This record gives sequence, structure tokens and C-alpha cells, in this order.
Amino acid sequence: MISPYRILGVSEQAADADIKQAYLQGVKDNPPDRDSARFRQIQDAYAAIKDEDCRLRHSLFHVPRVEFDALLAQAFNQQGAGGPMAVDDFLKLLSTVAIEKSLAKVTKTPT
Repeated sequence: MISPYRILGVSEQAADADIKQAYLQGVKDNPPDRDSARFRQIQDAYAAIKDEDCRLRHSLFHVPRVEFDALLAQAFNQQGAGGPMAVDDFLKLLSTVAIEKSLAKVTKTPT
């Protein structure tokens, strides 16, 4: 996953106003009718870091996406996996899954 800071072209120390300016420039340069995927990427990046609370939440809870199929193949030593997975790596995999499930429960909105 690409960092929201990189998507917007700002540093991690950027002020709210600088982030908003980069966002506005990004949506101006990438309107949804021209490139809807890029427009959505810019919107999501801005939502993730638009203010201090969002940036803190992002820095504390952002977990990079994990290629679970590759990790499981490696864990079970399937062909092309590159050997068995070390115990520490497998424990990291399990903790990543637990974190993602916990975050999914916390971020669910009531319907």
C-alpha cells in the first residue's frame, strides 16, 4: 500500500493546511471523470491524514497489507515458497491477523 503522504506529495510533518492544499490540487488535477481510481486514492489518502487525530490514528494502527497466500504457502513449505517459515515470522502473521480483526470490529459503524 502506498503511503497517504506519498500519494498527496507531502511530508509526514506537513501542517493541516499543507495537506489540504495538496488534496485540493490533487483532486483538481485528477477529476473523477478522467481517472476515478486515482481520484478515489487521493480522497482516501486525505481522509487518512487530514488532521492531527487522523494522522495519529494512521501512524498507530496502519498495518500494511499482507499477501496471506504467499505467507501461508511459505508456512506450509509448498512448492516455490522458499522454505519453511521461521517461528517468529509465523507469530507475526498470527498477530497481524488478530490486529486486523480487532480493527475491523472497532471501525464497524452501526447500521
